[in-house]
Amino acid sequence: MKLGYIDYLNCYPFYYHMFEHKPLEGIEVISRYPNDLNRMMVEGELDMSAISAATYPIIQDRAVLLPDFCLSSIGYVGSVILRSNLPIEELHGKRVGLTRASHTSVLLLKMLLKSYYHVEPEYVLTKPNPSMDGLDAVLMIGNEAMKGSSAPVSFSYDLGELWLRKTGYPVVFAVFAINENSIEKYIGEIERVIESYRISIECLEKEVEKVVDAAQRKYPDIAYDVKGYYETCLQFKFSERLKQALKFYYDKAFEMGLFEDKVKITYLE
Repeated sequence: MKLGYIDYLNCYPFYYHMFEHKPLEGIEVISRYPNDLNRMMVEGELDMSAISAATYPIIQDRAVLLPDFCLSSIGYVGSVILRSNLPIEELHGKRVGLTRASHTSVLLLKMLLKSYYHVEPEYVLTKPNPSMDGLDAVLMIGNEAMKGSSAPVSFSYDLGELWLRKTGYPVVFAVFAINENSIEKYIGEIERVIESYRISIECLEKEVEKVVDAAQRKYPDIAYDVKGYYETCLQFKFSERLKQALKFYYDKAFEMGLFEDKVKITYLE
């Protein structure tokens, strides 16, 4: 079975146990940027993966989500940042770089700017860790957003914090999707992955220092309080509130024409 792993600090806690303690036999873990995994799930190259929440609507007719786990924030997230040379209210018609690495955060920014700040910039696709050359603002996500920037900017906006302030909802950035065609074939493997996730999140709760140490070894260039990031910025369990937040995000995106069809979420039973 092929299992996708978002190669970022924020996704690491789910994979801690299988990476550090008990590798899962018969399961190939494929580490990529979110958008690479999104594409691979859309094209049927993966059986199961963490993907951008905004990608699920594309495969909703042939994939289900794990009901117990997601990657979310309630307010400040610290790893989805708009860096800007101008106040956010002045970005109308300006050049804003959108990282190719993510999908959820790109739609989140578009919804925030159009619906809540009433500005429509000129969007420019960029590599995951772009420079500000020729741009008025850039969207940074994941590890790149947590590295020190060599180019100082006047304004920095946390999108999780802005979304909560404007809508009252948290953000579900990533979900765990399973190709329906893989369920019968790999049900045993899927169950072992789910159990490994469960143990990993228990480890995060009971022995956070060990998880943090392992994460810092894997991502040594992150200049950030990793323990604080895991304990105060991120949510890993898919609560009812977060499921409602995901539905609001999908409904809002559909209302704005960012999705062709209304999204129906199906969870693995």
